Amino acid sequence: MRIVIALGGNALLQRGQPMTAENQRANIRLAAERIASIAPGNEIVIAHGNGPQVGLLALQDLAYEEVDPYPLDVLGAETEAMIGYVVEQELGNLLPFEQPFATILTMIEVDADDPAFAHPTKPI
Repeated sequence: MRIVIALGGNALLQRGQPMTAENQRANIRLAAERIASIAPGNEIVIAHGNGPQVGLLALQDLAYEEVDPYPLDVLGAETEAMIGYVVEQELGNLLPFEQPFATILTMIEVDADDPAFAHPTKPI
């Protein structure tokens, strides 16, 4: 059976929790433990958010003045890869070696004329 799992913001970082790599890894480890328990005999697809992580990278990017900031799509790809890498590590610690898994980076296309851009609800 194919099971699709969405890891929301709280699965990666609890509200008010410092955005450290250690905290995010610990939260991902908890999610991975639950995912690993249903993985045998199933095909698991995991999607995740990355808003806080992109925001942190953007702030770090702005603090480094020697080069121009990277575009948002590149920061998004960096965080997708980072989160996917940690999810893979934590699942790899729990699943049999023979269990294949991979991180797939995604791209989306949005309509630049979408009226939602006139009234953003989140900075990133």
